[in-house]
Amino acid sequence: MSRIIGFDFARALALFGMVIVNFKLAMNADNGTQMLLSFAHLFEGRASALFVILAGIGIAFLTKKARMSGASEDIQKVRWSLIKRAILLIVVGFAYTPIWEADILHFYGFYFLFAAFLFTVSSKKLLLIAMGFVLAFPLLWAFFDYEHGWDLANLSYSGFWTIDGMIRHIVFNGFHPIFPWCGFLIFGLWLGRLDLTSSKVQRNLLLWALSILIVTEIGFYMLRMWAGDGTSIGMTKDEIDFLLSTSIIPPLPQYMLSAGSSAVIVVLACLKLSSAMPTSRVIEWISKTGQLTLTLYVAHVIVGMGTLEAIGLLYNQSINFSLFAALVFSITSIIFSVLWLNRFKAGPLETIFKKLSQ
Repeated sequence: MSRIIGFDFARALALFGMVIVNFKLAMNADNGTQMLLSFAHLFEGRASALFVILAGIGIAFLTKKARMSGASEDIQKVRWSLIKRAILLIVVGFAYTPIWEADILHFYGFYFLFAAFLFTVSSKKLLLIAMGFVLAFPLLWAFFDYEHGWDLANLSYSGFWTIDGMIRHIVFNGFHPIFPWCGFLIFGLWLGRLDLTSSKVQRNLLLWALSILIVTEIGFYMLRMWAGDGTSIGMTKDEIDFLLSTSIIPPLPQYMLSAGSSAVIVVLACLKLSSAMPTSRVIEWISKTGQLTLTLYVAHVIVGMGTLEAIGLLYNQSINFSLFAALVFSITSIIFSVLWLNRFKAGPLETIFKKLSQ
């Protein structure tokens, strides 16, 4: 199967969005031009959702041959490969967490473990399982304290390196917990089984995604307006905003619907744009960046933030500087990716992961 660069293009955009969000978080960039603050806010919880859904699509492609053959030997081989990738991601992610507290790699590893045992189930069951992960979160919230360990004002999490803290963080109330975030990956696994190059499939998906996005955003905006300051229903304004928002924290079903549908729209736009402009050098260069997302994700903290910290420009910056730094890193990433892939077939970390998971 030939490589569809539209997916690589979307991965690169997801990476750039995560760089914007993480640079803003690391720099505590909550001041500056209001328009730029609003722009950066658009990527919060959206870029990472796109990243996870694309991972699910990638797993669908990776497992397609074994799933279609139905041969137990082929299925076990692919399953073991996914398990090894999951273990690698968990190990690397845990090693990376002391450097970057909001790491997503170790969560990825746990998502991959679920995918290793779910890639053979029917498409209908995949959708139901994805919904199960999403709906399990509010049920857990009813029995457990979501805010335990959190300093929501500074978006920091304490107690991670204790046994109960680690379990709680990974399963329920971390930055990207299994419940509900694994639902994104399983949804991507379902999505990757569709013929996403078909114009009819793209139109139907776009119609559904736009409808869900609009209904969810408008519906919960109206609910927040109806609730007002919360006094009429015995709640505070902060509680109203917390419960009825479509923001990443907490990842309630309305957030999952909104972020998931917006991710589908971005994927479809990237597929359409790349097919409409097959000779565009800019799309080609950005798509090459999408092939090195694992390497560049790690680099954006170690190299990007590390350099800024070394020269005293990492903390307490304005959104203007934060976005400028994200832009510089993103452009540098594109240049590095093009030069690297002119000599090698895959990125440094991508090559290591592939060899260790075979």
